[in-house]
Amino acid sequence: MALYFITYDLRKSRDYQKLYTELKEYNAVRILESTWCFKRDNTSPSRLRDHFKSIIDGDDAIMVSEVTNWASINTDGNPNQLK
Repeated sequence: MALYFITYDLRKSRDYQKLYTELKEYNAVRILESTWCFKRDNTSPSRLRDHFKSIIDGDDAIMVSEVTNWASINTDGNPNQLK
């Protein structure tokens, strides 16, 4: 199962609830204010980007990264908390 980080910048209308609901479905863990992590099988960063792009507004920004190594300090959470 691959580890992914998603980070976003919601701009004008800032409808966070739709995004938070979807991240909950992914069992995501919040790492920083606008960065979450989750694990998925059989996908890619571009597929995930396209999926989440359908949830956010057209003026919002999003980036999805597949992560093999990470380190953190003073974060809200970390990938070790993933189920």
